[in-house]
Amino acid sequence: MKPRRLTKGDTIGIMAPASLADTKRLKQSIPFFEQMGLYVKLGKSTHLQHGYLAGTDAERLDDFHQMMADHSIKAIMFARGGYGTPRIASQIDYHLVERNPKILWGYSDITYLHTAILQQTGLTVFHGPMPASDIADSDFDELSASMFKQLFNPVKLHYSEAISPLKVIVPGEASGELVGGNLSLLVSSLGTPYEIDTYGKLLLLEDIGEEPYRVDSMLNQLKLAGKLDAAAGVVLGDFAEADPPEGKPSLSLNHVFYDYVAILSCPVMSGFKIGHCIPHFSLPLGEKAMLSTADKSLTVEAGVQ
Repeated sequence: MKPRRLTKGDTIGIMAPASLADTKRLKQSIPFFEQMGLYVKLGKSTHLQHGYLAGTDAERLDDFHQMMADHSIKAIMFARGGYGTPRIASQIDYHLVERNPKILWGYSDITYLHTAILQQTGLTVFHGPMPASDIADSDFDELSASMFKQLFNPVKLHYSEAISPLKVIVPGEASGELVGGNLSLLVSSLGTPYEIDTYGKLLLLEDIGEEPYRVDSMLNQLKLAGKLDAAAGVVLGDFAEADPPEGKPSLSLNHVFYDYVAILSCPVMSGFKIGHCIPHFSLPLGEKAMLSTADKSLTVEAGVQ
């Protein structure tokens, strides 16, 4: 189920389903959307705080539901990640989402929300940079900004080494629905009603601030849960700030990856600038994609209609 594309003059909503948003940074991002011909409506959660959350669970949930039900809002941009979306997943009105399919955009902690919505409703969701955590940065680059154009036109996306060097870990070619996102959030979905389904799918993995031993632990859990063997292919995105403290004995991150994915029977490539990085290549999750190590490319079908 693809959401409808945006057109100039549309209104988008920004709300915070996880950690509290920096209101100054959030306001700095608004001109970015206005320059695309869009109007911006800020949700009440962008001004709330409940400890480390952008309001209570009930307040964040209500803000999301109101934006989903508001027919004047054509897309919802999640202000930032951090932590909080797993807390509201079981209370979301998924029938409301089905009845009002619209563009949902974010990443990081939003991975849990994306996974739940995609698997409960079939609605394509978008893995991309967010207003308060990325767009407001001074180094937000032209390529990352250009990825929002896919919301206005149904265009097939193509990632090649023209964007970044790619490393083949397991050769081959595979196609399937693109799923996944933040590794730690995918692992936290295991054993819940929103457990990531990887069977026959291309699995995207990225993360930030996780040392190699932590990535090792999480990949091991995915392996033992059968999620790696079930995948048709694995796309390794950016793993930012992953270096262990100086002097601490450690395996390299590449060594950890090879221990878990080099033994798979499906194609695996690393080096994709997808995740907590600049540039940040944005993708629709839930759409059919093809991974080819011969061409060193990832191609994804359009996410809007």
